[in-house]
Amino acid sequence: MPGIYVHEATVLMDAGSGTGAPGAAITVALCGSWQHPPPCPLAAHHTAAQRDGETVTLRTIFTADPQREAEVRRRIDGALAHGSQAGPDGTVVRWTLVAAGPAGLTAEERGHGRRIAGT
Repeated sequence: MPGIYVHEATVLMDAGSGTGAPGAAITVALCGSWQHPPPCPLAAHHTAAQRDGETVTLRTIFTADPQREAEVRRRIDGALAHGSQAGPDGTVVRWTLVAAGPAGLTAEERGHGRRIAGT
């Protein structure tokens, strides 16, 4: 049975940059493309971004077999450490990774995790 996890990261981005780019980079790292039909091949996931000036906090909820949790986290960290993602129009958004790692699930996130896992 898959586990439900959350990975939190803090990145610095220009105040005018769209916050969706880091989430798209995570999806590319986990699924091979930011635009694909369900299900996600490695880990069903959802990334939410909250901006405070140039600081953006990302929380990625994902479901995965427990033995794949570390791989999913490595891929998320790698995508964010890369620091950029091109959008569909070719515009590249850049950011700097400040911190990333496991975080505790909120009750709402646990429910969302169940939904994305299909349980």
